[in-house]
Amino acid sequence: MPVQAAHRRIAADIRRRIQAGEWEAGQPLPSRADMAAEYGVHPQTMRLSYALLRRTGVLDGEERKRVTVAHPPAMRTLTDADADWPFSSETTDTRPRPATEELAERLGVRPGTMLQHEALECLDPGGHSAMIVSSWWRGHRQTHASYVIEVGTIPLGAEQAHALGLLVDTMAFRLVRTRIDGAGAPLESADLILPMDRWLIRLHSH
Repeated sequence: MPVQAAHRRIAADIRRRIQAGEWEAGQPLPSRADMAAEYGVHPQTMRLSYALLRRTGVLDGEERKRVTVAHPPAMRTLTDADADWPFSSETTDTRPRPATEELAERLGVRPGTMLQHEALECLDPGGHSAMIVSSWWRGHRQTHASYVIEVGTIPLGAEQAHALGLLVDTMAFRLVRTRIDGAGAPLESADLILPMDRWLIRLHSH
């Protein structure tokens, strides 16, 4: 099995064991050497697993020291789904893509129309991923007059789950935000994916 696949598989298993209560928040995990022996892999593979779990907020601790189970992320309340993210963010994808049936309907274009696209990973002050925002629009981005929001839930796909440090098929909030111009025509539509263990949704009327 390639190292790449092995360290992700082991990280997912350690995450599962933590969720099952094998180790509590604040409790140290066994050393990388002990865990490598338990999983029958090279210590380097274990180091990659621990690094991935630190990056996704499951573990706390520094590179060469003992790692502990991270305390659950702070709960945030989303009150304005159109506000700028106040902390750092990373743009993970900007490839244009053809409109799916659903996006075509949201933006009032024909399916297959090429759309501009941007995927943003919004990070909390600790550097952990708090929300993923994928936006689509046609041509140039324009200033919007207002927006509409639909709130639903969605099971996370592999890419989203990996970015948020969660298991595939974990349920998350999905907010569909469509920005509209003064005449009521859609300008841009976005999916905001928010993990349910980190967010309360309390939207104010606008």
